[in-house]
Amino acid sequence: MGMGITQQQRRALADETPDLELYAKLAHEDAPAQAALSILYRRYSQRIYTYCRKIIGDSTTAEDLLQETFVKVLESGRQQRAIENFPAYLMTIARNLCLSHRARSKRQFVEVEDFHLSYRDVPYEQRELLQLIQASLELLPEDYREAFVLREYNGLSYNEIAEVIGESLDVVKVRIFRAKKKLRDILAPYLADLHSKA
Repeated sequence: MGMGITQQQRRALADETPDLELYAKLAHEDAPAQAALSILYRRYSQRIYTYCRKIIGDSTTAEDLLQETFVKVLESGRQQRAIENFPAYLMTIARNLCLSHRARSKRQFVEVEDFHLSYRDVPYEQRELLQLIQASLELLPEDYREAFVLREYNGLSYNEIAEVIGESLDVVKVRIFRAKKKLRDILAPYLADLHSKA
C-alpha cells in the first residue's frame, strides 16, 4: 500500500477485518486494542443494545448492559481467551449480564416502552399495533421471549441461538414456534377487530 492512504480509507479497510482478528488485537497495547474494540463496537452495539432492551425493557439499563458487555469483551481479549464465533460469544456475555440483572432486580414484568420507530411517521393503527406487540412480547414466558427476540430482532440463526442460550437446536425451534403461536393467539382478537373496521 502506498503512503497516500487517507484516514477514511484506513477505517474502511479496518472495518473489513474479520471479527476474530480484531478480537485477537484486544490483547495488544492500548492503541491497537482500542481501535479494534471501537470497530467491534460499531459493528455490534446496535444488535446488543436491541437484545438487552427487549429482554430488560428499560433503555437506560440496556445502555449500561451494552457498555458492560464490551468491557467484558475487552477483559476477555486481554486474557487471550480462545473463541470460535465472536457474535455468539458477544451475545452470550450480554445474555448473562441480562440474566444477572434480572435476578438482582427480581422483576418479572417490564414496562411497556416505545418501539424505536418514530411515532410521528407511523399511522395511529400501526402505532397501536406496535404497542400491542411489545405488550404481548412481555406476556411470553421468559425463555420463549428470549429465543424470539434473538431470532426476530437480532437476526441470529437457530444454530447461533442454540449456542448463545446453551440449548439444543430442537429446543430453540420449539421455543420460537411456541412464541409465535402465543403471540398470534394474543393478537388475534385485536387483528380481527382491526380488519372488521377496515
